[in-house]
Amino acid sequence: MRPFTFTHATTIADAVGAGAAGARFYAGGTNLLDLMKNGVETPDSLVDIGRLDLRAISATASGGVMIGAGVTNSTLANHTLIRTQYPMLSQAVLSGATTQLRNMATVGGNLMQHTRCPYFMDIRFERCNKRTPGSGCAARGGFNREHAVLGASAACVAVHPSDMAVALTALDATVHVEGPHGAKSIAIADFYTLPGDTPERDNVLAPADLITGIELPPSPFGRGSWYLKVRDRHSYAFALVSVAVGLHLVDGIIRDASIALGGVAAKPWRVPDAERALIGAPPAPESYRRAADALTDGAEPLSQNGFKVTLGRNSVVRALTVAASRHDR
Repeated sequence: MRPFTFTHATTIADAVGAGAAGARFYAGGTNLLDLMKNGVETPDSLVDIGRLDLRAISATASGGVMIGAGVTNSTLANHTLIRTQYPMLSQAVLSGATTQLRNMATVGGNLMQHTRCPYFMDIRFERCNKRTPGSGCAARGGFNREHAVLGASAACVAVHPSDMAVALTALDATVHVEGPHGAKSIAIADFYTLPGDTPERDNVLAPADLITGIELPPSPFGRGSWYLKVRDRHSYAFALVSVAVGLHLVDGIIRDASIALGGVAAKPWRVPDAERALIGAPPAPESYRRAADALTDGAEPLSQNGFKVTLGRNSVVRALTVAASRHDR
């Protein structure tokens, strides 16, 4: 690891100023430190934001919840407001990493984590457009079993690894940011970017933009929701496919629905037509299959990951089935 300076921010303004001067934000460090050890990230300066007042979870006046960016994943998953009003978010967080990592990792850092594509994570592979723009994408002709089947480009087929982001997308979260030009709010649906011709960009933030919180609106789903993660092993593995779903039933008919897929694209994948396929229908396998087909329409699998399309469709059906069964418990 190359030498770097390390400072502590005492105010949000201090942190943003340090970011504007080129420092990288450091919170739990569970992703950034790994990348630094491997030589993928080589910052000259880190600014610790752990002392900022960003660790609260509180109800909002509208009936939603505000989550400070410095809240740890463990605190988030086990908070009463989250477990009772947004159980799919608690389930998503608890499905990721290990207890030790969840105790350190923060909500803001989770949203900002990088792909675990092996060609990105190992600098011995020279061809990675995300790490070195213009160098090529080794995954396209190499090991691509875990890569994208939706929203990819010729430049990059990496997937975003966050479980939390998938649930937040299904819940229509808003990301609150403070930057050199003031505060702004970004819908989670607009936060992440697809690779296109600029795969080095994961999201819409500028380098000095600091996530300060994530706001959840009131949810109509409650218990009628579920997060399903399908992976090669039960613990400490990233999703081959994941799905966050919510259903609101009235008199045996679906009145509202939300579905987001993870592990299949560079951002959590949500398709309005898939949700519209459920509205007004009974909670039944035929309705679920129509939604699953709409969600994966246009998939372009690579040489080794065609199974993800079928796995994704089946996972949507399964998650919706579980969510409907929990609705009135």
